[in-house]
Amino acid sequence: MSTTELLQRAAGLFPGEVVTTAHVRHLDLPLRAGKLALITLDNGFDHTKPTTFGPGSLAKLAEALDQVEAEAAEGEVVAVAITGKPFIFAVGADLKGVELLTEHADALAIGKGGHDVFKRIAALPVPSFAFYNGAAMGGGVEVGLHCTYRTVSAGVPAFSLPEVFLGLVPGWGGCTLLPNLIGPAKAVKVIVENAMAQNRQLKGKDVFELGIADAIFEPADFLEQSLLWAAKVLTGGVTVEREEFDRGKAWDDAVLWGRWVADAKVHGAAPAAYKALDIIQQAKDGDLQAGFDAEDAALADLIMSGELRAGLYAFNLVQRRAKRPFGAPDKSLARPVSKVGVVGAGLMASQLALLFARRLEVPVVLTDIDQERIDKGVGYVHAEIDKLLDKGRIGKDKANKLKGLVSGHLDKAVAFGDADFVIEAVFEEMGVKQKVFAELEAVVSPTAVLATNTSSLSVTEMASKLQHPERVVGFHFFNPVAILPLLEIVRAEQTDDASLATAFGVAKKLKKTAVLAKDAPAFVVNRILTRFMGEIQSIIDEGTPFETVEAAVKPLGLPMSPIALLELVGPAIALHVSETLHGAFPERFAVSANLGKVVEAGKRGFYVWQDGAQVLDPEVLALLTVGDSVLTEEQVRARALEAVAQEIGLMLEEGVVGEAQDIDLCMITGAGWPFHLGGITPYLDREGVSERVNGKKFLAPGLASVPA
Repeated sequence: MSTTELLQRAAGLFPGEVVTTAHVRHLDLPLRAGKLALITLDNGFDHTKPTTFGPGSLAKLAEALDQVEAEAAEGEVVAVAITGKPFIFAVGADLKGVELLTEHADALAIGKGGHDVFKRIAALPVPSFAFYNGAAMGGGVEVGLHCTYRTVSAGVPAFSLPEVFLGLVPGWGGCTLLPNLIGPAKAVKVIVENAMAQNRQLKGKDVFELGIADAIFEPADFLEQSLLWAAKVLTGGVTVEREEFDRGKAWDDAVLWGRWVADAKVHGAAPAAYKALDIIQQAKDGDLQAGFDAEDAALADLIMSGELRAGLYAFNLVQRRAKRPFGAPDKSLARPVSKVGVVGAGLMASQLALLFARRLEVPVVLTDIDQERIDKGVGYVHAEIDKLLDKGRIGKDKANKLKGLVSGHLDKAVAFGDADFVIEAVFEEMGVKQKVFAELEAVVSPTAVLATNTSSLSVTEMASKLQHPERVVGFHFFNPVAILPLLEIVRAEQTDDASLATAFGVAKKLKKTAVLAKDAPAFVVNRILTRFMGEIQSIIDEGTPFETVEAAVKPLGLPMSPIALLELVGPAIALHVSETLHGAFPERFAVSANLGKVVEAGKRGFYVWQDGAQVLDPEVLALLTVGDSVLTEEQVRARALEAVAQEIGLMLEEGVVGEAQDIDLCMITGAGWPFHLGGITPYLDREGVSERVNGKKFLAPGLASVPA
C-alpha cells in the first residue's frame, strides 16, 4: 500500500482531526549561500492549541515534501528547513484518533504512514535543518531527528519523547535515530528515564547539551540566527562533528541500565519501556530500516494493548477532566479572596502558607498557640523563598514581595478579621478542630470561607456547632503539598454553593487538581489506600511473610510498596485513619494490633537500613504477633485487589464522587498511581476483578480499553 493510500485509510479513522498544514516559503540565505525552502508547521490556531500530526497533517507534510523534493532536484533550493508556529514546533501524534482504533492493521498503518513521510526528509538531495523554535514532543521531536542538522531556541520550555509515559514507544524514528545521534546512554535517559519520571521535560539548553541540537540561539532572533548558521554550514564556515559511540559493551550496559530504571518504576507491569529498550538495543547495529520496522510493530502492538488505552484514559483525565471538575458549582458564585488565614504554624501549615503566597500573591497570616511557633512557621516560609531565589526560580524583587506577604500574629481577631479564606491545619482531633472553628467564627467576616485540611474527619460534624455551618468546606491537600496536585474539596451537608465555588476558585489559582467529594469517612484517596493497606496488614498479621506480600504487589507497578507507603505516611497517621474508618465501617476496616504496637514503640516503619540495604527491623519483628496462615503471591494480590474493587464499588453507590473517573483522577494525582493502571478502575476491569466482586465493570467499553 502506498503512503497516500495508508494516510487516506488512516484519515477515515481520525474524525475531527485538527489538520496541521505545512506552508512552504523561500528565503535567500545570508553569505550568498543560496535559496532555502522553509516549511512551517501550523494548525491555524495560537499556541494554546498546539500543532499535532494526524493522518491529514502527515498528508499535508507529504505534499510540501513533494514540492521541495522537486525544487531540490531542479537545483532551485540548496537546503530545506522545518520550523513551527510561534512558541510551538509540534507536539507529536494526534492521540484523540488513536483511542478510536480497533484493528491491529490500522494501528500498523499509523506507524508506517509517519515513517514513510518522515523518511523522505532524510532522503532529500539537499541538506535539511530542523529549527526547534518552541515546544516539541513525540513526533515533533522525531520529525527533526530525520533532518541533517538541528538548532534549538534557548526559550524552548518543553522538549520530550513522552511516549513511554503514556504506554507507547517513540514510533516515528525516536528509538532508532536518537541513540545513533547522541549515544545509547543519553537516549535511554530521554526515552525511558525522563518519560518514567512523570514525563520530565528538557529545556532548550538541555537539548543542546545532550547533542540533540547542533546549535542554540536566543528566542528574540532565533530564526534569523538559525538561517545564518545554516548558511555557514552550507558554505563550509561551520563544520558539525558527530560523536562516535562504542557499539559494544557500553551500548549493552546503557540498555541494561534502562531495564533497571524500568524495573524500579513498573516491575515489568507495563510493556512500553521494555519494547523501547529492545529497539534501542537493535539500533546498535546501525540498520535504520530494521529499527523503523521494529518501531512500527511495537507501536501497533501497544496501541492495541490495555495498558496504552488506560494510559490515554489517564492522560485525558489529567489534561481535560481535571480542568472541568465534575459537580463544581457555577464559578460566577465564587467570592474574591484578597487575604488568607492559616491556623497552625507547623510543617503542613507552613507549606500551605508558602503555596497560598506564591500562587495567590495575597497577604497570608499564620496563627498558633505561642509566638515561638508562629516565628518558626514564618521563618520556614521565608527560608523556602530564599531557596527559590538561590536556585534562580524567582528574582530578588519577587522574593522580597513574597516574604512581605507572609506574617504571623497571636491574636486571631487581628490576624483574620479581614481574611476571606481561612484554613485550619491543626491536630487531627475533632474537639480541637471544633474549638478552632468556634474561635474563628467569632472574629471573621460574615462571608469568609472556613476550610479544614482534615484527612479523614467529618466536615459536617466539625461545622455542626457553628451558627453558619454553610461556609465550611473540606480542603484536603496531599503531602508533599508542592508536588502532589490533588486537592479533595469536600462538601459538608450544609455547605452552600458560594462557599464551594470560592473553594474551587482558590484551588484553580493554586494550580491544583480539584475533585469534589462527599463528606464521607476519609473521603477518596485515604479510604482506598487504607482499605488496600489494611488488607495487606491483615495478611501479614495472619502469617504471610513480608517478602511474599512485597513481591505480590510488584506486578501492579505502583510507585512504592504498601509497606514503604506506610513508612512515608507514618504508622501513627495510618493507625488514626484506620481507626476512623473502623468506626464507620467495622466489618471492612480492621485496626491492626501489630500496627498499634509499632506506633506505641515509636517506630517509623518495618524496615531499617543496614550496610546500604533495607532489611526488616528485628526490633519491630519482635513486637509482632502473627498467625500461621500463609498465602501465595497470587492469593495476596487477588485479595488486596478484590478489597479495593469492593470499596470503590461501595463509594460509587454512596456518591462519594460523581463517577469512577474521579476515583482514578484522585489516585493518579493524589497517590501517584501510574498511568498504565489508568488510576485503578481500568486495571480492575481489565483483570476481571470488578466483575468478580461487583458483577459489572466500572467503566463503559472503549473508555479505557480497545473499543468493541
